[in-house]
Amino acid sequence: MSNTPITAQAVADLREKTGAGLLDCKKALTDANGNVEEAITILRKKGAASAAKKADRMTKEGLIESYIHVGGKVGVMIEVNCETDFVARNDAFRVFVRDLCLQIAAASPAYVSRDQVPEAELKNEREIAAAQVQGKPPAAVQKIVEGKLEKYYSTVCLLDQPFVKLPEKTVKEMLTEQVAKIGENIQVRRFIRYQVGS
Repeated sequence: MSNTPITAQAVADLREKTGAGLLDCKKALTDANGNVEEAITILRKKGAASAAKKADRMTKEGLIESYIHVGGKVGVMIEVNCETDFVARNDAFRVFVRDLCLQIAAASPAYVSRDQVPEAELKNEREIAAAQVQGKPPAAVQKIVEGKLEKYYSTVCLLDQPFVKLPEKTVKEMLTEQVAKIGENIQVRRFIRYQVGS
């Protein structure tokens, strides 16, 4: 199967990078024949699958966090739910919830997810996008409109936004990683963002 011996140090290094369990790291390194990048990909896929399995679990515990930006002009309050109070008291969970407050303060989303965007608002965005590309073939118009809607979602929906601390990932990807790492379903229930004068 694998020709490359997997050292304890390699397993420890992978665990440090990913937060995955020792046995999962060793198996991923073995499956990847010692290739660290490939092992990370294997663990990420496994984490996403694991998170998907947990998505239907009840989340009745959690944390309400608040953040007031320097100068007192922007404030955020958020509720993030998890399955147990043990996780709600976990430092990694608390840091993640705090990071979500910073995300909301910086990027000003209006909704948690796509399903919360009112249909009337989407219809209006589609009409604006279609009006901007008049005269193009209908198939091209459809693709352009859908592309503009994707960009709109990444502006107004928290889960679709690039994560401010790691812009190559979305907030949803970061949430999925937290679910895989912590081992419980986590859901952003609601938030509110205040800004002086708006």
